[in-house]
Amino acid sequence: MRHRAVILSSLLAVAVGFAPSAHAQNNPRGEAKVTLAGKPIVVQYGRPSLKGRDMLGQAKVGDEWRMGADGATTLDTPASLSFGPFPVAPGKYILRAKKLSDTEWALRLISDGKTVAEVPLKSTPLEKSVEVFTIELVDEKGEGVLRLSWGSLALSAHFTAK
Repeated sequence: MRHRAVILSSLLAVAVGFAPSAHAQNNPRGEAKVTLAGKPIVVQYGRPSLKGRDMLGQAKVGDEWRMGADGATTLDTPASLSFGPFPVAPGKYILRAKKLSDTEWALRLISDGKTVAEVPLKSTPLEKSVEVFTIELVDEKGEGVLRLSWGSLALSAHFTAK
């Protein structure tokens, strides 16, 4: 009998150890990549679902959003980037979005607790609602585009790489 209990407890430990956590199931991590100037630029982020909510619409002017869930959204770039007049040196950054008005947002790039750049984001309504938060990095004719899509809104910023 004791032997059976040991086997059952071992099987249970193995099953629990390999089962995905509820935390990871609810908000999977996403990764967006683009290669510009021959260098990989990568954003890693959490992917929450709307579940009937309008999260961006609920944000108040002045609110900061960490652009994802379950941890910071990060940008890792070996290239020098320029978001319009805002230079960004190679390195790793935390990305956040700040609601400036009912229709305006800004992308904040943070390094060592300091804001390195605050870049205006273009706001575009979407025809079809996006249930799971998505970040894309796209190469448009040699220029990068960072695009956030969630609910009925897309926010984007263009950048170059050297």
